[in-house]
Amino acid sequence: MASTEGITSLNIKKKEIVSQVPSFIYVYSDGSVERPRDYPRIPPSPKDPATGVSSKDVVFSNDPHLSARLFLPKLTQSNHNQKLSILVYFHGGAFCCESAFAAHHHKYCNIIASQGNVLIVSIEYRKAPQHFLPTGYDDCWAGLYWVASHATENPTITNREPWLINHGNFNKIFIGGDSSGGNNVHNIAMRAGVETLPGGVKLYGAYLNHPYFWGSKPIGSESVTGLEESLASLGWKFAYPDAPGGIDNPMINPLAPGAPSLATLGCSKMLVTFAGKDPFRDRTVLYCEAVKESEWEGEVQLFEQEEEEHVYYMFDPETEQAKRLIKVVADFLHQ
Repeated sequence: MASTEGITSLNIKKKEIVSQVPSFIYVYSDGSVERPRDYPRIPPSPKDPATGVSSKDVVFSNDPHLSARLFLPKLTQSNHNQKLSILVYFHGGAFCCESAFAAHHHKYCNIIASQGNVLIVSIEYRKAPQHFLPTGYDDCWAGLYWVASHATENPTITNREPWLINHGNFNKIFIGGDSSGGNNVHNIAMRAGVETLPGGVKLYGAYLNHPYFWGSKPIGSESVTGLEESLASLGWKFAYPDAPGGIDNPMINPLAPGAPSLATLGCSKMLVTFAGKDPFRDRTVLYCEAVKESEWEGEVQLFEQEEEEHVYYMFDPETEQAKRLIKVVADFLHQ
């Protein structure tokens, strides 16, 4: 038997958390990442059994590689030749989790496409920590830009999509999103107010469901202590660690001192929803009031579901309360 004399124990390093947003994402010392809230990803479907909606995945940018999932409502004699409104959709997930291909977002988009009779382009944008903000914002803008590029014949555009060409109404382009996706909507609408889309395309409407806004000073019912340690603050610092102004960057706090005027919002209609037990409730209400008081010339609609939590409808869309909100969104998309 060989002698073990002189052999020292191996120095095995313990795997430790080096960065986190509790319950959302954990980054470990070995470089691995855990996202406990991620739902399983599912493939697109030629025909959803419940709604008749067809879906498929497309690559809309090769450099960088960016993709989206498209949802086309069931074509009937009444809408087969009808040009459909287009919804460019941004999913939630605190800028670090979830996916356009996740089961619950897929189901939600099937429902919205069916009830809203709208063609949906759900953007798979890049997320932290592999890609910190503002990368995700830029990806969402790139998705909208690609959609708008179909409005005119342009042979220089690659990855042209037949569903958009054959069925899309480029006079009725909406953007929409939930939670951090709602934050995306605000920032893309602001960008659309100062930057030009291909073919002179203009955003028609935008909806923000339970948008993720925050700031350094408490408002309304928010606690005067612990704001910096809240999940909302931790999430923003994780997703955009170098944000100028930190938690008062205008992208997370549109009402921060020095933030761009909301009068520049680049759409003509807006729907904003919130829940009575949503921690972002008061900021959402204040945001709507600020939009109305600005010189923005559009119309804003506010909808509240009392006694409900943040994005309650996303995880169980079959409840009466969820159906009510979904109908509000569908009616907005019918405008």
